[in-house]
Amino acid sequence: MEDAQVWIDKGIDFIMVFGPKIIGAILIYIIGSWVIKKFVGVARKGMTKQEYDESLKKFLLSLVKWALTIFLIITVISTLGVETTSFAALIAAAGLAIGLALQGSLSNFAGGVLLIIFKPYKIGDLIEAQGVLGNVKEIEIFTTKLITPQNKLAIIPNGAMANGNIINYTAEGKMRVDTTVGVSYDSDLQKTKDALLAMLVVNPKVLKDPAPSVNVSELADSSVNLAVRPFCKPEDYWDVYFATIEGTKKALDSAGIEIPYPHEVQINK
Repeated sequence: MEDAQVWIDKGIDFIMVFGPKIIGAILIYIIGSWVIKKFVGVARKGMTKQEYDESLKKFLLSLVKWALTIFLIITVISTLGVETTSFAALIAAAGLAIGLALQGSLSNFAGGVLLIIFKPYKIGDLIEAQGVLGNVKEIEIFTTKLITPQNKLAIIPNGAMANGNIINYTAEGKMRVDTTVGVSYDSDLQKTKDALLAMLVVNPKVLKDPAPSVNVSELADSSVNLAVRPFCKPEDYWDVYFATIEGTKKALDSAGIEIPYPHEVQINK
């Protein structure tokens, strides 16, 4: 009974000493989490009102949320009686060790910052980078997500994106669709060019400015090759590409112009 009384007394002393600190730490965490949530919400509304770029908005909000959460955790630990100076030293040491272990991730973080600052692309842009072609879905702190024409999700590290070549097809607001068609050497070139240009002009997704063009690009072994080059909006690229291929065949057939193809001749003795 005496031993039980001793443990009870120790428990009461522990509660009297640490109870208020624990309760205070819990309250600080709950209230702090609520404040962070409200602050981030207000910041999001403010950025939306100021028409911030969507990628920049997500990046800044994520950064602010993490910074405030770390500050809250340090405050909670300090409330429990842990020396913040020693805790800061511990964080610094842990940060050094983590930094050495996660050099690639830090490189991706730095790359994300550079992408946000210089904005070589934004959400919705059609780009080609690291051998991947697709529309930008998200620009996160460490990665960029693309949706490929096959509707696949491609996740590319920002470090590679920031240090590699990037082709932005959307930036100028128009793209050229390059196709090549071969016609017989016996064909009337002017008639051929007129037929192809007429086919391009009637397509509503082909831009008038710059105007589409049809030019002789090569005198090949068995055909005269023409470069058929309409311009379109980036989002219409594949529609114009396939329409041009199909329209070329129909236009040449209607004009009686031959598209050369291999022939097989059988000789009977």
